[in-house]
Amino acid sequence: MNAKTKALSQEARRLSPEERIALIEDLQRSLVPADPEIDRAWAEEARDRLNAYRRGEIEAITLEEVIASLTKR
Repeated sequence: MNAKTKALSQEARRLSPEERIALIEDLQRSLVPADPEIDRAWAEEARDRLNAYRRGEIEAITLEEVIASLTKR
């Protein structure tokens, strides 16, 4: 990693977890062109999960819980 990249990385680490996720998603989109079929599949999956949650078939966990579980790894 060059000095500029290291500086950007350090600056990004000062962002909130939510802001870092948004940044990662934005950078990923800049590398991989959008695929409408994949976007459609993810939207369908999200709808299915939301409907399952509303029916009481699955429980939600907070972003903080997700981050805490990943941090423990």
